Amino acid sequence: MILVFKHFFRKNYVGLTLWPFIIVKEDDYKKDAILINHERIHLKQQLELLIIPFYVLYICEWLFRTLWYLDSYKAYQNISFEREAYAHETDLEYTKNRRPFQFTQYFIRK
Repeated sequence: MILVFKHFFRKNYVGLTLWPFIIVKEDDYKKDAILINHERIHLKQQLELLIIPFYVLYICEWLFRTLWYLDSYKAYQNISFEREAYAHETDLEYTKNRRPFQFTQYFIRK
């Protein structure tokens, strides 16, 4: 289910996935196939980690990378879950063919 909350996001962000919802900043983003695919990849990640552990790992990795890069946005861009989603967001068939736990391929590799 896709929801729209205009005042929920900071300036650089337009979408967010909180199982089982995809939340976007504006109604037009509901039609953005690449953005929705990016968020669907996150839904797959969340489900395979049984949801709550996904958020724990996401926050821990973001904290670690924020300390590593001393830049919270660069940390966000380098979270393994985000790297997988950005790498495959244009492949609209990716979620159908994706192997479980693919995000682990992005923990260390640059």
